[in-house]
Amino acid sequence: MIHELTYIFHVEGLVQGVGFRPFIYRIARRYGVRGTVENSNDGVWIHVQENGKPCIGALLKSIEKEAPPASRIWRITSNKTKEPRYHDFRIIASRDRSAAITRVSPDIAVCKDCLQDMKMQPNRLDYPFVNCTNCGPRFSIIEDLPYDREKTTMKVFTMCPSCRKEYEDVNDRRFHAQPVACADCGPHYTLWTGKKREEDLSVILKDISGLLTNGGVIAVKGIGGYFLACDATNAEAVTRLRSVKLREGKPFAVMFRDIKTVKEYAEVSPEEEKEMVSWRRPIVLVREKKEKEMPRDVSVGFPTIGAMLPYMPFHYLLFEKLSLPALVLTSGNLADEPIIKDDETAIRKLGPVTDAVLTYNRRIYNRVDDSVVFFANNIRRMIRRSRGFAPAPVILPFDADGIVAAGAELVNCFCVGKGREAIMSQHIGDLKNYETWEFYTEAIERFKKLFRITPRLVACDLHPDYLSTQYALDTGLPLERIQHHHAHIASVMAENALEKKVTGVAFDGTGLGDDGHIWGGEFLVCDYVDYKRITHLAYVPMPGGDLATMQPWRMALAYLYILYGKELENLTLPVIEKVKREGLLKPVMQMMDKKINTPLTSSMGRLFDAVASITGVCMDAGFHAEAPMRLEAVISPDEKGRYPWNPGRTIDVRPMIRRIVEEAGRGIPAGIISARFHHTIADIIVTVAKEIRQNDGPDSVVLAGGTFQNRFLLEETEILLEKEGFRVYYPLEFPVNDGGIALGQLAVAAAKVRRREKKNR
Repeated sequence: MIHELTYIFHVEGLVQGVGFRPFIYRIARRYGVRGTVENSNDGVWIHVQENGKPCIGALLKSIEKEAPPASRIWRITSNKTKEPRYHDFRIIASRDRSAAITRVSPDIAVCKDCLQDMKMQPNRLDYPFVNCTNCGPRFSIIEDLPYDREKTTMKVFTMCPSCRKEYEDVNDRRFHAQPVACADCGPHYTLWTGKKREEDLSVILKDISGLLTNGGVIAVKGIGGYFLACDATNAEAVTRLRSVKLREGKPFAVMFRDIKTVKEYAEVSPEEEKEMVSWRRPIVLVREKKEKEMPRDVSVGFPTIGAMLPYMPFHYLLFEKLSLPALVLTSGNLADEPIIKDDETAIRKLGPVTDAVLTYNRRIYNRVDDSVVFFANNIRRMIRRSRGFAPAPVILPFDADGIVAAGAELVNCFCVGKGREAIMSQHIGDLKNYETWEFYTEAIERFKKLFRITPRLVACDLHPDYLSTQYALDTGLPLERIQHHHAHIASVMAENALEKKVTGVAFDGTGLGDDGHIWGGEFLVCDYVDYKRITHLAYVPMPGGDLATMQPWRMALAYLYILYGKELENLTLPVIEKVKREGLLKPVMQMMDKKINTPLTSSMGRLFDAVASITGVCMDAGFHAEAPMRLEAVISPDEKGRYPWNPGRTIDVRPMIRRIVEEAGRGIPAGIISARFHHTIADIIVTVAKEIRQNDGPDSVVLAGGTFQNRFLLEETEILLEKEGFRVYYPLEFPVNDGGIALGQLAVAAAKVRRREKKNR
């Protein structure tokens, strides 16, 4: 047997479910090499023997330069050996090699070639599940690694001869495309209207089109769960959908038929357009045009639209039948429950409150909602990370293997460590009910199996009442409790592989401090292990505790009471009139006097609440962070003024509040006050950061916490800090809110483990 020099390449990264093996096969054929390519649980392995002329260097450059669009190569390692002579180049069966894992592809929007096939190929004419190696479901259907059909929810569909031929033809775009299917062998839709069942797609499209055009509400099964849809231009339909969702105040997302239509309703920058048409197809927050507005109930008074484009073949087929420019497409759930993914649950829960339920018979294994992004300073920022992004990892500058980070209470995501990779879950939601808790615990178990995680330690928040903390305690594993705002800052450090101390600005609504008070307006100097609280917003009482988060007028009274005492009842402000009218002024003042259910808070989110209420912008919130959002929404962009404040061991904003009260009393428009307030907060950040640097502090500033989802504040703060010579860091791959905090918990826990191990050597 002849043995020849063989080059072995191990490609790690997002290289499965993205057409990587067919791509390697074509590259190998181009260079005339012999060998094999295979999927493994830890990546893709390539064995190559040259065929008479040196070409390995050129072949590697071609792999790196021409890799499929949705792939992400992290590392290629190589070695040489001698193996029996190969006679051709082949794709061989997948196999497990170790406990290591490769990356799992997010779900990918349908590609242009597949849309063309839907109009050209006889077995795929108007077939709504068309896909190829470059597009289609991935994370939502995968059950285990390596990524092969029998380890996905497509395993129950036997390929017909035509699909099998494509699957085995190396020159075909569906070569080894695991979800490959056609009308003869693949999934199909079923429309339920009451007890009536319809499976003819042409009839389904006609019926749904008629229902939507006439103001109906439909439940539709998407890639990672059910959605509720109605005509976005029909005010009555949108109002009805709000009633169905039990959702009074939150804006709805809108799916437009194409990018041209988006531009009719919204201002779209080149960067926003590029993201909107990308293979990820997230919801992008864009500014609505005043000359062509949607009904008010779509965005409930906010000047932005959560716009997205079709990403499933079915979406395109539906818009072909519809004359409507856009549909509201919102998560298929009721109130605060997670998005529904099971057909039986959808029919039982959504059937009675909608006009029809559209199902299909391919199972969703991993629930994934739509992702949401916005742009600030022309850079994409994450609000909700799910479809199209999850479960792509962050590469850490250190090992975090076996650590599970439980996340926070609101907009929860958890994170697991695999070697030097931090793998963040899809968006879970607020851990406040049994259904979300069930989703959370189920998803953790699935991640442990999928990514071969053997937990050795659990990291969680300091707050003892969080369900995520309870989960951590219930595991019985060694526990690392991480302060909320330290975790916020560490998450940004981990994403950016920062190893030195930073000045962390952590602004949000709630986080338990190590002094037992509620933090949220913090300046910390920290690394992964330790932090020092340099200064913070001065504490104020939070009358009613958590009730104040949904009743911003309570925080207005708290700040006014600190300034004016009982004389506040003589102020001529709408918030005072409201509270007097409801008979709540004296009881709340008594609460603060006697310190009954009035925990102290340094929260920036609660300061925003107070100003929103004092200016009359928002007295009561219908959803989390509504008051700060509405305060930002009314900003007068041309106003450049700002208010006085006092620095020190704590940041005293009483001079600012006094000035705001005076201006509001004189009838100064809320938009002007809001602009001045935002400028003042940016000034506080820059001034304190400079003082810290002057005292030998870091020149790197990390911005973290949900307050920095405020586009106006973020843009101004970044610009001002950079003008002062600071290096500014903000999370780009994960949300700045609590949806990204698990990454920081993981990073801090890993650092503390390293320190203990070093001490014990």
